[in-house]
Amino acid sequence: MVNETDPNQKPQKPSFALFASATAKKASDLPPEYSDCPPDSQELGRATWTFLHTMAAYYPETPTKQEKTHLQNFMTSFSWLYPCGVCADHLRQDMKKHPPPLESGEKFSKWLCDTHNKVNKQLGKPIFDCSKVFERWRDGPSDGRCDWGLPTD
Repeated sequence: MVNETDPNQKPQKPSFALFASATAKKASDLPPEYSDCPPDSQELGRATWTFLHTMAAYYPETPTKQEKTHLQNFMTSFSWLYPCGVCADHLRQDMKKHPPPLESGEKFSKWLCDTHNKVNKQLGKPIFDCSKVFERWRDGPSDGRCDWGLPTD
């Protein structure tokens, strides 16, 4: 739907503009004619958090100097290039106050989880138990149902 007060504004995806929270809440709920539309902010956010948490979970526990530099450069670039300008600005502000720890995968994963929880709190979403980041994003539950995982090499 086009914002009638600003006809030049990019339209919202129908899943959220038309159905609000009462019906469709994810891309798979969309009618087929909208399945190839660009992601809206919620779909983009979910994909982004999945990527970032998975990257953090696989960041080395004892990274080399080069790996630390790569992570610092990535996070800085990401905070400038993320396609949601408000989100990117919030991340840059938070990173100034609380820079991402580069010295271990565990610390970086915890920092990212805490950062994500700040966003969840602002959006009124549930807070994730940060003690479970490796179970959720790397190891899977202990019952083995997710043992396909990603290669560890």
